[in-house]
Amino acid sequence: MEFKEKVYNTAVEATLEVIGGKWKPVILFHLTFGKRRNSEFLSLIPQITQKMLTQHLRELEEEGVIVRKTYNQVPPKVEYELSEYGWSLKEILHLMCRWGDAHIERKYGESATVLEKPALEETH
Repeated sequence: MEFKEKVYNTAVEATLEVIGGKWKPVILFHLTFGKRRNSEFLSLIPQITQKMLTQHLRELEEEGVIVRKTYNQVPPKVEYELSEYGWSLKEILHLMCRWGDAHIERKYGESATVLEKPALEETH
């Protein structure tokens, strides 16, 4: 298959092409803390629908940033984790989290709450 030359105005566009959207960065952020199963994502991100979660997981797998591991057992077990390539996003995802914390504080002060504040010092 031949690819037509792709033109970007800035490399940020290429990054957003992979991780852009409301839920992809959140999914990837949670994976920086280890493997996750479908049900864990639904608990960690209660606003996401099963359809949207499945779609985003497939797209991230197609881009090569996550790996889907299926275990041959009953009931079926599937886990998702960052690929080696996906781990290269860890720093930007954690910086986005820190920036978000600062933004929430600046904009809302005490009138906003972040439900999940993981320690960002953990490493791969």
